[in-house]
Amino acid sequence: MQHGPAVRRRKLGAELRSLRARAGLTSGEAARLVGWHQSKVSRIETGTSGTKPADVRLLLDAYGVADPHLRSLMLALAGSEESGGREHWWHAYRGVLPAAYRDFISLESQAGAMRTLETTVVPGLLQTPEYARAVTRAAVEGADEEQLDTLVEVRIARQDVLRREPPLLLSAVLDEAVLRREVGGPEVMARQLGRLREAARLPHVRLQVLPFSAGAHIGVTGPFVIFSFPSGSDLDVVVLDHLTSSLYLERKEDLEAYTEAFNALRDHALSPEESLDYIAATADGA
Repeated sequence: MQHGPAVRRRKLGAELRSLRARAGLTSGEAARLVGWHQSKVSRIETGTSGTKPADVRLLLDAYGVADPHLRSLMLALAGSEESGGREHWWHAYRGVLPAAYRDFISLESQAGAMRTLETTVVPGLLQTPEYARAVTRAAVEGADEEQLDTLVEVRIARQDVLRREPPLLLSAVLDEAVLRREVGGPEVMARQLGRLREAARLPHVRLQVLPFSAGAHIGVTGPFVIFSFPSGSDLDVVVLDHLTSSLYLERKEDLEAYTEAFNALRDHALSPEESLDYIAATADGA
């Protein structure tokens, strides 16, 4: 388990090492091409030191990497504030958002697909503003109205990944408790369940409900998120949220274990069509 910045460094280094090998270069040859000492290339590739986005651009140019999405992803891992010439919007909230949350948003914005198990609340990407406010008020003790406004604004801005082109592919398994827990009162919940029904009809959203009747399941240990990236590289990561931080699992065996767990949860959950009916019945008070 590592915190986000360490994961980013390691993944960036591993990918740069792979790209160098694909270009047929040794680390010494790569260093000479960009005017560095070989030790700097080695430190970057092993993730023992961070690197500036400008240095990553030099290496990508030296390796002949032209794929714009792959370049954007490499720069994001390096902490660049640019993505295809566009500033990462969450940097405007540096003074408000914890570093771990900004890190999560960075991964979310670059991911091609997201698989998530939620056991307590609706996933942030599917929350209505009123629901998001009620959840945030409960989670952030002592927040004033201005802080709540800002945090809800960020939560809603994150949802743009479902409207971009191409959109994030979202697959979510929701424990029935998510539907039954009355967050914000009956009216807020009614609108939130309506939002879930709308989202479930989107072609890039797969929503499944795990009913109480399914009994104990592997997801009782807690919610998790698996991010997958469109470059085809080994950059996938599992994120576990805790009260004061987020932890990242990146080892192959961890990724395989959580992928298998998610697949098992989907198999035990209702189908997307059945889930849509279940959400509707819950909204109607069944």
